[in-house]
Amino acid sequence: VQLQASGGGLVQPGGSLRLSCAASGRIFRFHVWGWYRQAPGKQRELVAQISNSDSTAYADSVKGRFTISRDNAQRTGFLQMNSLTPEDTAVYYCKVQSGRTIYWGQGTQVTVSS
Repeated sequence: VQLQASGGGLVQPGGSLRLSCAASGRIFRFHVWGWYRQAPGKQRELVAQISNSDSTAYADSVKGRFTISRDNAQRTGFLQMNSLTPEDTAVYYCKVQSGRTIYWGQGTQVTVSS
């Protein structure tokens, strides 16, 4: 099983990015999709997650700016990020929980700078 995260890059403050996380391999159930981030010198933190019942949770710092979604049929999760600030600069990782198994993607760099 592999999770391929993409969509990161360099963006100016106030800009937007859309991250994608595509799953491949023998994974057939997607109970929870999650996005985490890790900035230099900081611990990895939860950014957003969405369950099969469409229940979502967001870090306080991204509420109202980020939106998590997923398309289980396409085996892909998304994170729409708007109104980005330099504090959002980090490596973003996707995570999928399938039953009791957790899978992590390799991370995609997001840099917010003028």
